[in-house]
Amino acid sequence: EAMSKRQRKKLLKQQQWEEQKDLRRQKRKEKRQKRKLERQSKMDCNNEGNDRKRMCKEVVPSTLRLVVDCSFDDLMVLKDVKKLHKQIQRCYAENRKAFHPVQFYLTSHGGQLKNNMNENDKGWVNWK
Repeated sequence: EAMSKRQRKKLLKQQQWEEQKDLRRQKRKEKRQKRKLERQSKMDCNNEGNDRKRMCKEVVPSTLRLVVDCSFDDLMVLKDVKKLHKQIQRCYAENRKAFHPVQFYLTSHGGQLKNNMNENDKGWVNWK
């Protein structure tokens, strides 16, 4: 059956793509291995290990206090309350990872924000 030039090119490209599938897979695997080795050598050089897994004795608490006043949540629409909740979560998480964590306080926590946090983040009660 006669095939147009465009169809032949398309078929040829498809065949080449299939033939090179294993090669591409191998390259991806090598790249992952290389990145893994680089991370390991970097950790060995630092001798600090992963920040998330560092010992509590290395953390030096700061005397600074961070206060987030949540008393204006009744003036916000629900979309803004959800954004505030995300920002508070981010602050809490980053503060936990910090070498000098600050004292983090939420004041006037109630209303829409408290309801949203109860629905979407039941673990917030343990933020002490």
